[in-house]
Amino acid sequence: MTRRLEAGRLVVASHNEGKVHELRVLLEPYGLELVSAKELDLPEPEETGTTFFFNAELKARSAADLSGLPAISDDSGICVEALGGEPGVYTANWAETDGGRDWMLAMSRVQERLEALGPGVSRAAYFACVLCVVWPDGHVESFEGRAEGSLVWPPRGERGFGYDPVFVPQGYDQTFGEMDPEEKHRISHRAAAFAKLKAALL
Repeated sequence: MTRRLEAGRLVVASHNEGKVHELRVLLEPYGLELVSAKELDLPEPEETGTTFFFNAELKARSAADLSGLPAISDDSGICVEALGGEPGVYTANWAETDGGRDWMLAMSRVQERLEALGPGVSRAAYFACVLCVVWPDGHVESFEGRAEGSLVWPPRGERGFGYDPVFVPQGYDQTFGEMDPEEKHRISHRAAAFAKLKAALL
């Protein structure tokens, strides 16, 4: 049975400030006081799943267990059709370096892989997001959203984060990196997942 999310403190199971900010914008109007895992000094569990659902639940469950509060987690990534859905759940891994995450490196890797497939290769891609809420007693609710679009090169725009500068959502000519943040939040994969969460839990 679906459980409603009551007003009060909610842990965002993430150390990613971009994700924390986007979830604050979406959730705080509903009387939820969001506190991040980073603010609570909670460790980031290793993401060992092969699906967005598995990793989202893993992160939210860890934060709920350690904080004693309901926790929400977002697991998201970009899936490129011609690359068989890669990088997918390994979206952040493609950016990892010894000095931290380098998103330009990650975007370049995608571009190089596409170029290797030839000039006529499809550039269709979508961003996927799974939002998962876990309560301290173990109850779980999960919701998936997608933003369909295509990839461009070179990257365009200084807004957003991650792969936003190379992704043009369907029906638009600007990348997520060029787009007004409010417009991006309205049509993003996270917004689509949140619309389902809102209908069920808020």
